[in-house]
Amino acid sequence: MIPAATPDAICVVVTTFPGRDEAERTARILVEERLAACIHLLPKGVSIYQWEGRLNVTEEVTLLIKTTTTAYAALEQRLRALHSYALPEIMALPVTAGLPDYLAWVAAAVREG
Repeated sequence: MIPAATPDAICVVVTTFPGRDEAERTARILVEERLAACIHLLPKGVSIYQWEGRLNVTEEVTLLIKTTTTAYAALEQRLRALHSYALPEIMALPVTAGLPDYLAWVAAAVREG
């Protein structure tokens, strides 16, 4: 869990999915449930990683999830429940600067949920 500097501290959560349909369905749920203000789906990219003793090369869709550090724990729990991977990539990156009006919008969009 990442520490919250303020109740409205913003973070970007990164995760990947095996396909667009699952990624988009999950993104819609997270935004509708106000766990995220906005989620950007990137086109399929290639991931290269070791898993269970084997080198894997797979295509995945990356999600960039804009949320608050206060909402992170609930978002992580919901994301794990919705995800098809046994061990999904879920990493929260703190936002240290940004357009103040945009950051305020993210905080308000999540807080109003």
